[in-house]
Amino acid sequence: MIDPALSSLGAQIVLAASSDENHPPENIIDGNTETFWMSTGMFPQEFIICFAESMKIALVTMHCYNVKTLKIEKSISDDATDFLAISEKEFEHTEGHLQTNDIPLNGTTATHLRFIITSGYDHFVSVHRVSVE
Repeated sequence: MIDPALSSLGAQIVLAASSDENHPPENIIDGNTETFWMSTGMFPQEFIICFAESMKIALVTMHCYNVKTLKIEKSISDDATDFLAISEKEFEHTEGHLQTNDIPLNGTTATHLRFIITSGYDHFVSVHRVSVE
């Protein structure tokens, strides 16, 4: 299945609450779980993915480390405004390996998804990949 959350298919990170030059937010959508975005501490942390076009989303999968709670919001506007909350999830702590979490979105339509990490298991979290179906 083609993943529309890949930068190679036109997806973009249009906002990130923090950035580390060695681990930029664009790593979230490069399709590689070996690269990642690293937060710079403090919560909440957030990033917004903009899709090449409006789409129906059944499922989001997030590969991350040390994320405890996540909220997802969607926008159908062209300019990443008017977000509506669509999901909230607490992740299990996985010591020494990536957390992989599926979040069902039941066919919601969106042009943008905002991911808000409200807490972590450490001061720093990393997001390695976000994919959508």
